[in-house]
Amino acid sequence: MPLSDDQLADIEAARANAKPTLRAVSPGMEKHLYTAQPVLDHGFVRVVDYMGDDSAIVQAARVSYGAGTKHVQSDAGLIRYLMRHWHSTPFEMCEIKLHVKLPVFVARQWIRHRTANVNEYSARYSILDREFYIPEPDALAAQSVVNNQGRGETLQGEEAERVLRMLKQDSDRAYDHYEEMLSQDGQAGLARELARMNLPANVYTQWYWKVDLHNLFHFLRLRADAHAQYEIRVYADAICEMVKDWVPAAYSAFEDYRMGGVQISGKGVECLRRMLAGEKVTQETSGMSKGEWREFEGIIK
Repeated sequence: MPLSDDQLADIEAARANAKPTLRAVSPGMEKHLYTAQPVLDHGFVRVVDYMGDDSAIVQAARVSYGAGTKHVQSDAGLIRYLMRHWHSTPFEMCEIKLHVKLPVFVARQWIRHRTANVNEYSARYSILDREFYIPEPDALAAQSVVNNQGRGETLQGEEAERVLRMLKQDSDRAYDHYEEMLSQDGQAGLARELARMNLPANVYTQWYWKVDLHNLFHFLRLRADAHAQYEIRVYADAICEMVKDWVPAAYSAFEDYRMGGVQISGKGVECLRRMLAGEKVTQETSGMSKGEWREFEGIIK
């Protein structure tokens, strides 16, 4: 069970203390409240709170643009216009607060998105649980030979077993020493803030993460992408399912223009025009580097 008994008790208490509200609510998001979505072997994502919905985005845009737009565009059409033209402020009117349990190495990659409010579980005050991320065999891969940040072929047979054995043994050994250093049996015991430094990066941590929809979309565009690291991508995928229910019109526009769309440089646009005019364009005549041309070909083919 990814949630502790204390956390489950807190959730049950919150459920039992439901209060009526006059603020706008999203029926799709309401069903996600207090429900932890399991991720990886011990992790989860759950919605703690949220503010706004699709109508909040539209409301903010019409304050900015004036009442005249209401007679010209539908709500969904206006949201698509905002997304298409990279307007950000209306999407900032919606916010979400998530409770996330994740491996430390994923958290350190996640925290690079500095446009959120974060409060993390403190190992200075509390003792971390003996919970480590151990990949499934099909998630064990060698280093990519073409991408310094990516994975290559999946490890097989004895090599996969050897790596899994080392991961498990090293994790358990580090935690055993962590407990020994904290021990109060006949000694003072090492301070928690020092003992934690011996733990590996696959130990689990937890945090509350609050972010507005504009910056959340930026996070999801990068982390739910097929090229993102698997261990953070599965968290992004779980959040996508929640956002899809929360702001369906905004998510549909995001999916179309950001996740499903592409960005082409000025040189790329010029090459497309030349191709449409019947000209044969090559990398040598495109004005692009080999890397740019390879990516451009990937888009048009």
